[in-house]
Amino acid sequence: MITTSFTEENYLKAIFHLSPQEAEAVSTNAIAEALQTKAASVTDMLKKLADKNLINYVKYQGVTLTDIGQQAAINIIRKHRLWEVFLVDKLNFKWDEVHELAEDLEHINSTKLIDSLEVFLGFPKVDPHGDPIPDKNGVLKEPALVPVSKMNINQTGIISGVKEHSTLFLNYLEKAGLVLGKQVKVQDLIEFDGSVIIALDKQLLTISRDVAKNILIAV
Repeated sequence: MITTSFTEENYLKAIFHLSPQEAEAVSTNAIAEALQTKAASVTDMLKKLADKNLINYVKYQGVTLTDIGQQAAINIIRKHRLWEVFLVDKLNFKWDEVHELAEDLEHINSTKLIDSLEVFLGFPKVDPHGDPIPDKNGVLKEPALVPVSKMNINQTGIISGVKEHSTLFLNYLEKAGLVLGKQVKVQDLIEFDGSVIIALDKQLLTISRDVAKNILIAV
């Protein structure tokens, strides 16, 4: 079994999230930006991950996860999302308070603990932000969700996820009533700045292009 450090696990998770398709290479600069570090530091870490057969790395050609690296990344994501459910459902944290805590808890390396946690929580399918939780076999089923920015006028759907997990963004959604389970209808699209007018709880609300891109809808 390959052992990984906290930092190595964060790199694997970042590469996973940055690559929509498993075979799509991720650039060193993209990883550096996501992890807020220097490109030179990223290069050093990528060499270590390649030596452990966790990534495929060719200088100047980007990075992909190996099968081993893919499963390691999915396992980290599973732990993160289960801990978020635990914090919200059992300890009454709010959805904007749990991401950083789960960032620490996800590195606890105990299969028995995580399997027991999943059973205790009743085998949840999604975390408090609507993100799917991989099962113990590493199967991750991504739901068919679309951002509000891609919806058509008069199209209706249910808020079922968010792409941005920052505290500021989640606070904004909470105050605006744009939380999971709410039904929204696109009333108009503003071509000038990409903002969207939506109907929510019998009221009209104008949201910016960035907000519309980060709210995911089941239509």
